[in-house]
Amino acid sequence: MRAVGKIGIGALAALAVTGASVAGLFWAERAFPPPLERAATVSTEVVDRDGRLLRAFATPEGLWRLKTSASDVDPAFLKMLVAYEDRRFEEHRGVDLLALGRAALQLAANGRIVSGGSTISMQVARLIEPRRERSLAAKLIQIARAIQIERRLSKAEILDLYLTLAPYGGNLEGVRAASLAYFGKEPRRLSVAEAALLVALPQLPERRRPDRNPAVADAARHRVLERMQAAGIVDPGEIAQAETSAVPKARQRLPALAAHLAEAARKATPGANRHQTTLQADIQQRLETVAFEAAAKLDPKVSLAMMMADSTTGEIVAEIGAADYFDAARWGWIDMTRQSRSPGSTLKPFIYGLAFEEGLVAQETIVEDRPADFFGYRPKNFDMSYQGDVSIRQALQLSLNVPAVRLLDSLGPARLMTRLRRAEVKPRLPTAEAPGLAIALGGVGTSLKDLVQLYAGLANRENTVRLGDGVREAPTVLDGPPLFEPVAAWNVADILSGVLRPLGSQQSGIAYKTGTSYGYRDAWSVGFDGRYVIGVWIGRPDNAAIPGISGYATAAPILFEAFAKSGLAGNALPPSPHGAARIALAELPVSQRRFSMQPNGLLATGAREKPPQIVYPPEGAQVELGTAPDGTPLPLILKIQSGRAPFRWLADGKPIADPTRRRTSDWLPNGSGYSTLTVIDAVGRAASVGIFVRTP
Repeated sequence: MRAVGKIGIGALAALAVTGASVAGLFWAERAFPPPLERAATVSTEVVDRDGRLLRAFATPEGLWRLKTSASDVDPAFLKMLVAYEDRRFEEHRGVDLLALGRAALQLAANGRIVSGGSTISMQVARLIEPRRERSLAAKLIQIARAIQIERRLSKAEILDLYLTLAPYGGNLEGVRAASLAYFGKEPRRLSVAEAALLVALPQLPERRRPDRNPAVADAARHRVLERMQAAGIVDPGEIAQAETSAVPKARQRLPALAAHLAEAARKATPGANRHQTTLQADIQQRLETVAFEAAAKLDPKVSLAMMMADSTTGEIVAEIGAADYFDAARWGWIDMTRQSRSPGSTLKPFIYGLAFEEGLVAQETIVEDRPADFFGYRPKNFDMSYQGDVSIRQALQLSLNVPAVRLLDSLGPARLMTRLRRAEVKPRLPTAEAPGLAIALGGVGTSLKDLVQLYAGLANRENTVRLGDGVREAPTVLDGPPLFEPVAAWNVADILSGVLRPLGSQQSGIAYKTGTSYGYRDAWSVGFDGRYVIGVWIGRPDNAAIPGISGYATAAPILFEAFAKSGLAGNALPPSPHGAARIALAELPVSQRRFSMQPNGLLATGAREKPPQIVYPPEGAQVELGTAPDGTPLPLILKIQSGRAPFRWLADGKPIADPTRRRTSDWLPNGSGYSTLTVIDAVGRAASVGIFVRTP
């Protein structure tokens, strides 16, 4: 009894001293505010459009400290944490005198610390102002800081600080970093076993690290589970199941997706702790896996880039600048989605789109694939052979070079460049060089992002979209008409959807085009379905040749695999618009049965008179139609000069009336909107203007 009396007196004395000290420290509350700066230093995060983590960067001290709030964490974990660490958390004002008294009595009775008296607020005070020594003075300062913190912050804010700063071994701080490192997932949904382990680790984080001391971690988890069962927090059946779960014996890497985009976001706004992108984490992960596995089959110095975008919104949903950011042999740190390279044959569909829009050709129009000389420029096909007479459909599907150059010679390279700029894509020409026919075969510089943006314009018949950069620059629906009139866009997509799939590819419903640059330096494949566009580039960042690569054999299989594994496949190409149809050769107008332009822009007849020119309405005009006295709308008068009669007029690719020898015609549109008017003369030469019409 005497011994017990002495212990009781000592404990009471310690409690009295503690209480007096707490009262004495209130005066310092304003003079020495708590140093909350450390809590503001957190890992920079790059997240997807839904807030899911793509990549995190360590703090300057090398710590993985992810900002965490209670809403980021499983509610069951929070309940277990408060029950284990601070049962009266909601009631006290920073210090739990009952808990301190109990701890003092246990210390006096056992000669060692049996249970701590620290509240969550006191632990936060220790975390924001770490101290090596464990002394009464240090404890008193911690108590004072806890009181200060309680006066400045709400309970929710204090709990969020604990969730962000609690130590979990090594360079892990905070429950999110620990959950990602030990379980490979965010802490929003934790099993009972996982939650118990995360509750147990902060008390002795180094000693209880599961990746180094799994047995110690298991024992600590067991003590938490026992306490939860005694408190009635967790069902006994769940406790029994949790006891059988193995603790993780290794740390996992934190997410490191979209490395190039993440680096670019951080450099653009270095002061921000969080960067939201338009990417989708699950799709990014799948396509990175496709890219990594595909790159493993290539030469060790060959890089691979890929981009996926939503053609309806312009959002980039996945972006891979290189298959492995850390692969030095492949120059993995270079973002090849933004580098200018020769696009090979991938611009050919846009030449055909212009030709369709201007009424020069139909899908079954015959065009020659024979050796030709265009003022000294002599294009050859990829396989060095020629097909003779082929249809326009065959010429594009087989990616024949001479027919594409014939069409571009008729249309004019400058017109193609102007149309590409409608999608706000500016291909790079050699210094001081004007656009030439070589554009048709890749004689211009463009990036993978540019190509994906162009094909998004081809896929989206209603609008032309400018892709965002994934982070800062938002995607934009551009003012003005779409890249092509709907009928012309449908013709191109219909042809590309019939291109033979790569051997072994199962995915269908994709319109796609491949390209191989001169000297086998770049292999491309770009395709789209009813909503998404994917582009693939393969090559060496140093622009060296890679014998044997080609767009069809090397890049196209990766494109199809990316569509199949993206999880977004199955968006059917849109149905044909009004007035679009495949017309048999025999049913075509005479002027469309054979493309008659010869090299050097000479007509098949040898005629050298000027081609037709539309003098009214002029290009870009906005015309408001009037009405007759009886209220009926008046037609728009069309005027041309030059050219050889008879003339055939088309509005948006559809004939307006029968051919006429007059140089003045009229047209009554169906409604207001953008339209392309085209006139074709007797020998197939054409002129077009784009206008906006307002009808009464």
